[in-house]
Amino acid sequence: MKERPSFPAKLQSSVAPVSKQPISSKTWTASLQAQAKSPQSNRSASGFGLDSETVRAAMVRKLMEQGVEDEMVLNALGAVERHKFIDSALANQAYEDTSLPIGFGQTISKPNVVARMIELLRQGNNLMITGKLGRVLEIGTGCGYQAALLSKVAQEVYSIERIKGLYDNAKENLRPMRIPNLHLILGDGMLGCPAGAPYAGIIAAAGGDAIPQAWIDQLAEGGRIVAPVAGAQGVQSLVVIDKRSSGLHQTLLEPVHFVPLKSGVI
Repeated sequence: MKERPSFPAKLQSSVAPVSKQPISSKTWTASLQAQAKSPQSNRSASGFGLDSETVRAAMVRKLMEQGVEDEMVLNALGAVERHKFIDSALANQAYEDTSLPIGFGQTISKPNVVARMIELLRQGNNLMITGKLGRVLEIGTGCGYQAALLSKVAQEVYSIERIKGLYDNAKENLRPMRIPNLHLILGDGMLGCPAGAPYAGIIAAAGGDAIPQAWIDQLAEGGRIVAPVAGAQGVQSLVVIDKRSSGLHQTLLEPVHFVPLKSGVI
């Protein structure tokens, strides 16, 4: 087995801020169309697959209009085919800004929410990281869509899923993509994944009453957690936690709706 890359316990905080000039949607669309015409373009044999570049470009333009600015995140959303992670009967809704069922009582999150959370993960210390993140832990693999996106914006991704049926489905969805920097784990996400720690970022697709201590312990200094957390009335909000030398710094953001965070493997 290939030895995983080493990763310092303390992250470098000297990252250059990204240019605040908006990305041109015309430029982005032209780039995507050029990729689609490339002989190396791996397009589906289905009619929907052949047209998916166009609808993905439209989805990305809408996300840009909604405020997503990180070019690496937008490129990932434009490259990963969301319709391949859901039931074929729902394929016509794949690029709408809506959550969709993926079985076992779980859902794939809205593209806007996914983009927002990944962009937040890449804005540690209030600086936009221009290169790839280091090692990232995803809590809740689900169908594997977000894991595929994370693999394009991070050097290495560990993704853990507690529901074996979902874990098996995610493996099937991701296998054709042959993503070398992505590791899928069947396990209890509340315990994190010590094997890959420390992490530059931890992102969760399920919300509990509090951030598990295991996640805090496995986060590198300078790293960031982005996760939903339930308040007193059970209403979830997006929470960002930065681990700095001075301690933990928490920021409460907008309301969100995710499946509950649970322990155990089923």
